[in-house]
Amino acid sequence: MNAPTAHRPFAVALCNEVLRDRPFEAQCELAAALGYDALEVAPFTLGDDPATLAPARVAELRRAAEAAGIRVSGLHWLLTAPPGLSITSADTAVRARTLAHMHAMIDLCAALGGDVLVHGSPDQRRLSDDDPQGDTERGRAAFADVAEHAHRAGVRYCIEPLSPQETRFVTSWAEAAAIVHAVDHPGLRTMIDTRAARLGESEPVTAVLERGLRDGTVAHVHLNDRNRRGPGQGDDGFADVVGLLLREGYTGTVAVEPFDYHPDGATAAARAIGYLQGLVEALAKASPAADAAPRE
Repeated sequence: MNAPTAHRPFAVALCNEVLRDRPFEAQCELAAALGYDALEVAPFTLGDDPATLAPARVAELRRAAEAAGIRVSGLHWLLTAPPGLSITSADTAVRARTLAHMHAMIDLCAALGGDVLVHGSPDQRRLSDDDPQGDTERGRAAFADVAEHAHRAGVRYCIEPLSPQETRFVTSWAEAAAIVHAVDHPGLRTMIDTRAARLGESEPVTAVLERGLRDGTVAHVHLNDRNRRGPGQGDDGFADVVGLLLREGYTGTVAVEPFDYHPDGATAAARAIGYLQGLVEALAKASPAADAAPRE
């Protein structure tokens, strides 16, 4: 777990694809200078097949983050590269390659010093019209397959509920939590992405997040606006979400994940961390966190 910044009980990470036009070392330096605690890495930014990264390069990446004064908190967009992966495909060869890649991403995350993997990748979890039930069962089995490895590696593998506009498989926290409870293993958890939750959940994002934190299924949070920009760059408010995290004693990582970098990646990253830090400081002064057990 990241050591939180002063006045901030949870760590804030920047999803590194926001700065992917810069070398990794420069991403780390800029993120640290802006006030982020960590980078959450999209493996496709590291190479065409991140599972084949040489151990020496992985160690170099970890040292670069540490030298900049931040760390790699985890990975997301796990199945974007190489092409052709799918957790729902009925093709046994595709499935074997996909499971091998998922296990490799667990090892990569641990080697980089991260502690959480976020499994979104909507294109790699599509349900076919021919056999949607079979696809669903294969997807659930894929998550079960990695739970023990994740636990042994000291990381948590989180199923990301996505909006119905992106996928038909796992479109709510309840669906993800049902898989987590069925697998019943500490290596498998879920998370909340605020944009996806606001687009897909039938309840306010805070209601869903509160339940997930209290039942222990939610181990990570992504913050983004429904307009695809970072927090503070759209109409969505985040005081309710940040306030809930403070009240619940959340001590994990919150990652900023915009998709539309306005006016550019560096500026979007700067605005997001300034907005969040201001919220944390204002809310902490107004209403100190309740004496609840810390939730990671």
